[in-house]
Amino acid sequence: MRGHAMRAAVTLGAAAALAAAPLTAASATTPAPEPDRHRTGGPVLADCQGRGEVRPGAYLLACGDGNSRLDALHWSRWGGDTAVGRGVNVVNDCVPYCAAGTFRSYPVTVRLEAPVTGGNGAGERHFSRISVTYTDGRPDGAPRVVSYPLPG
Repeated sequence: MRGHAMRAAVTLGAAAALAAAPLTAASATTPAPEPDRHRTGGPVLADCQGRGEVRPGAYLLACGDGNSRLDALHWSRWGGDTAVGRGVNVVNDCVPYCAAGTFRSYPVTVRLEAPVTGGNGAGERHFSRISVTYTDGRPDGAPRVVSYPLPG
């Protein structure tokens, strides 16, 4: 029985040593780098806290209550004066009131314009206006195109 316990201990020790061994260069994989969404040089889209981002995948429109946001954003153009993309506007219908409302999604195109410099702490060039165009349905009472000034 003592020999059996010794073999079990040696086997467990060897397994633990293999599990703890560092990966060799040949077996290690390096993940692909994330796109730099915070680079400078071109206009950025400033979020509610004034942090700039390039080609964000989501954007909060209603900074105060979170009842309107853009999701699944895919940008076809991000240039020096404008940016254009598609996504969905997820909006709380606030029925019967906002805390009990339902979030509904509407396909949209998004256009960013009028880049300015400064004002957002880092002094980055940032877009100062956003236009959202509803392409298939829209929230009750909303016009087809809605434009907002952007923080920054």
